[in-house]
Amino acid sequence: MRIAAAQILSGRDPSDNLRMVRESAAEAATRGARIVVLPEATMRAFGAGRLDEVAEPLEGPWASEVAAIAREYGVVVVVGMFTPGQGGRVRNTLLVTGPAGGDAAGGPDRDLHLGYDKIHLFDAFGFAESDTVEPGDSTRVVTVDGVGIGLSVCYDIRFPGQYRALAAEGARVTICAASWGPGPGKVDQWRLLARARALDATTFLVAVGQADPEAEGVEVRRGAPTGVGHSVLVGPDGTVREEAGPGAELVVFEINDDEVAVIREKIPVLANGRITEESAAEESAPEESVAEESAAEVVR
Repeated sequence: MRIAAAQILSGRDPSDNLRMVRESAAEAATRGARIVVLPEATMRAFGAGRLDEVAEPLEGPWASEVAAIAREYGVVVVVGMFTPGQGGRVRNTLLVTGPAGGDAAGGPDRDLHLGYDKIHLFDAFGFAESDTVEPGDSTRVVTVDGVGIGLSVCYDIRFPGQYRALAAEGARVTICAASWGPGPGKVDQWRLLARARALDATTFLVAVGQADPEAEGVEVRRGAPTGVGHSVLVGPDGTVREEAGPGAELVVFEINDDEVAVIREKIPVLANGRITEESAAEESAPEESVAEESAAEVVR
């Protein structure tokens, strides 16, 4: 399977960002990719305007146009957008749309058009995503040409339990679409976390980020997580197979998902695991807060 990482730098205008989706899909198809992944916040960049101004449902015009692009070029498009939430907030949604081929059991071809809502909100490094974004509450695995593809967004990559859950649900490849905040050591953290999550779940990890505005000569609002580039493919053995630079580019990753079974036989961490992330957290929590901690847990 070939997966294209479209490392773009999105801006304020959803229509202009949609143009980049089309250009990325066209180039990915020309280069033989089956899936093209664009970053988190492709619909509108963080720090570029109110998110509730552009949020729309998956049946809305922006997502419907992405679906039309996917059908036109015969690829599955994975792209970050915003959908309406509750109480004036939005949901940070990863749209997956396009012809998905037969399923693992040899079923008929079908189209995908669905979303994954980011579970872990980026309330860190002085940024409070939860002020404007409502968290999702469930993991998601989709199937493309019989291969299970797990979905995640940006800050999710810091939470190992989610990636192990995706593997348990059938993921052999996991996608992380991001708008990674810049700062000292952040590229190293991005690369390290991608390698760690691939090893945790023994899946391929395709981590696709926004391009670095500085590399593109674009000034952006200070403090917003605008991107550092360095989209990366990590193997199920934790090795970096390919990595982009900081600027805008499209990289096509070649993946042989049969390698996952080989690595899982050699390193059976999923089969050998005994204590989950959730139970470890409960054991270390004060006794009076255990019930509250358990009720708040959203990764299942």
